[in-house]
Amino acid sequence: MRRLAATVLAVATTACVVVPATRDVYDPQCGLMRREVTLEAAVIGQFGSCSGQDCAALLAALGIVSAATLVVSGSLAVVGNVVYWLEHEANCRRRPAEAAPG
Repeated sequence: MRRLAATVLAVATTACVVVPATRDVYDPQCGLMRREVTLEAAVIGQFGSCSGQDCAALLAALGIVSAATLVVSGSLAVVGNVVYWLEHEANCRRRPAEAAPG
């Protein structure tokens, strides 16, 4: 039981943030590369020990930081993906019909 409690506490006191990541993806219909933004979780640190109200305040702060990074990174991902999609559509339409696979 103690081992389980220690594991839960270690996981709960890990600062986890969400960050946007850009990657290139091949579009076989258009024959071009396109970019897209995905979200990735990243661990930024771990807090060894806390007790009482200090621990509750720390966990609350970590929860707020994690939620805030999710909202901000999610918004960036949505906007980035819309911009990349518009750019891809414009490039795909400009591509000559004979060059497109098909």
